[in-house]
Amino acid sequence: MKKIYILFSVFAILIAASGCKKYLDVNTDPATPQEVSSKTLTPPLFAQMERGIQYDARYLGGLIQYFGGAVNVGEQHGWIAGSDNMGEIWRTNYFGLGANLNLIINDSEAKQEYNYVGMAQALKAWSWQTTTDYHGDIILKQAFDVNRYVYDYDPQRDVYAEVVRLANESIKNFSRTDGNGTVAKFSPADLIYAGDNAKWIKFNYGVLARNANNLVNKATYDPAKVIEYVDKSLASNAENFIVPNTGTTALNGNFFGPLRANLASYRQTAIIVGLLDGTYLSNPTASVIDPRRNNMITASPDLIFRGLPPFTIDGGTVLAKNQIPNPWGALGGTNPGPNQGKYLFRDNVGFPIMTYTEMQFIKAEAAFRKGDLALAHTAYLNGISSSIDFVSALGTAITPAEKAAYLTSASVKQTAASLTIRDIMLQKYLALYGYGFVETWCDLRKFNYMDGDVAGNKPYLNVYRYPTSFYVDNGGKPAQRYRPRYNSEYLWNTESLKKIGADKSDYHTYKMWFSQP
Repeated sequence: MKKIYILFSVFAILIAASGCKKYLDVNTDPATPQEVSSKTLTPPLFAQMERGIQYDARYLGGLIQYFGGAVNVGEQHGWIAGSDNMGEIWRTNYFGLGANLNLIINDSEAKQEYNYVGMAQALKAWSWQTTTDYHGDIILKQAFDVNRYVYDYDPQRDVYAEVVRLANESIKNFSRTDGNGTVAKFSPADLIYAGDNAKWIKFNYGVLARNANNLVNKATYDPAKVIEYVDKSLASNAENFIVPNTGTTALNGNFFGPLRANLASYRQTAIIVGLLDGTYLSNPTASVIDPRRNNMITASPDLIFRGLPPFTIDGGTVLAKNQIPNPWGALGGTNPGPNQGKYLFRDNVGFPIMTYTEMQFIKAEAAFRKGDLALAHTAYLNGISSSIDFVSALGTAITPAEKAAYLTSASVKQTAASLTIRDIMLQKYLALYGYGFVETWCDLRKFNYMDGDVAGNKPYLNVYRYPTSFYVDNGGKPAQRYRPRYNSEYLWNTESLKKIGADKSDYHTYKMWFSQP
């Protein structure tokens, strides 16, 4: 690598010394703008956000048991050596978003278009948060230094601090009334909030809420601050951050939809089925069927709802894998065709990056930890109610009577005094099915899967199940992080990887900073 770098440097010096402007101008097209504006750069960024999560969800989805079917090593908490699989969030942060967001900030600051600056900072905050929650220690300070070819890793606590800084800077820029940033200039490029600064500010507070609520095992955890952030974040489903998909071709269709055919071999899981039929809720004998069930999952041919345990090919006592539906609602990998499927697994459905429902469950957890059970119960009910409305809008309408029957049933805690952290976290796990992959994994890890958090809470005990055998490199331990992207790091940055232990075969089982006391 050093030889290549030296030769390139010599070549650059020779060109500079020869007065080469005309030589380089051969690549300049006067009919094509050489400087791309912020409004041109912005729309594709939203697709990058969706792409990063969904590509890696093929593996992470199995680990957190949103997807089953023994499709890949994800369900065994494993990894694939010498492969970029599981590295799409990394690619999104550093290549899909990274430099493009820097260009937008520079371009927009020069034009005094502060809403574009705020948007770029908000996406940066979201991306750093998502990437560190997925990978742990990452490259932060040196990330976009073009004069380097070796990059040092920064500890996760530094990335968490940078997320807070960026989100607050974004809020400041969206709050400015000076400059030249107008709704008319911003709205055409803003596919999410149509240039509404107030909604972008709320998105930033949602990022801050995630950031602060992941720290429940730290002495610095402040539930009151988490509640404050949530109260300033998304106020209803109308403010959900949804990346739209046209869904007319495989090129513009939802990655999870039948046109893309990426989920044919995946199967619905036992944990999702058990939450929807009340088996895993606090009073299963008196629980009722969740009205979201028919919209979210599908029955087998005998009209019984079943799901696979982790890393299981055979369905058990009655049906084999090919008789358990995949997320589209099809059997045996059959493609139901364009515009078919269900829930978040249709071609033209948008992909949620953040929802009001998630924020309410974050608030419920924080209020519970704070000791304000009344507030926790209200937020818990808001989370369930808004999730039902969200799911209803993506399929067969759930009637007010069906919704009321569930909310007043034994499946939902009716009093603040009876509410437990388990009730909150299991309903959150269910509500985020199909989109909240990284956030759900954060919850599982901060509770140490089934072992519990520092306060002894064990919401996933006897619900989440480890595979019958972990991946061979795990040493019997569950996964805690995914490795940095192979092509950009293991090929070119190995010395830096060794400093954080990422050269070790069990690196993916090293606990995250955020989940430790």
